[in-house]
Amino acid sequence: AAEDRTWTGELVINGIPIGVELDGKAAPQAVASTVYLADKGFYDGVNCHRLTTEGIFVLQCGDPNGDGTGGPGYFYGPIENDPADEMYPAGTLAMARRGGDGNSIGSQFFIVYKDSRIPSEAGIGGYTVIGRITSGLPELEAGVISGGVEGGSTDGKPVVTTVIGSFTLQ
Repeated sequence: AAEDRTWTGELVINGIPIGVELDGKAAPQAVASTVYLADKGFYDGVNCHRLTTEGIFVLQCGDPNGDGTGGPGYFYGPIENDPADEMYPAGTLAMARRGGDGNSIGSQFFIVYKDSRIPSEAGIGGYTVIGRITSGLPELEAGVISGGVEGGSTDGKPVVTTVIGSFTLQ
């Protein structure tokens, strides 16, 4: 279903259009699932529930429960296309998963907004990189990320309520 090709599209978060490019050749399983969910409208109206502002710099989205526990009703794995050097450059789009479980990928993904080293787990790997942001990252930083994390924490719910308006791919 990923068709061994590059998918392009737009992810709209809080009205901010974010250009995306997904690599169906490097991560065929994850891209196929993401395209399927986006085409179904699964992501529309779903919150981005986690922001990290120290150590790693990501905005995590795609959980219909809004608390890190939800998904599409299925899981898959193993991990594909994780960086050997554990470096996830700003603009990376990658799939979230449970710690210790490379077969727990579902609908949750994260946007890396600042270069981050995210350690791999022995025998499991890192995180499946599905693609990259091609535009809109500075606007997302200004409109959402700059607001910080609730309670002044460095990892938690963003102060700015953050909602996916739509996710379209072609």
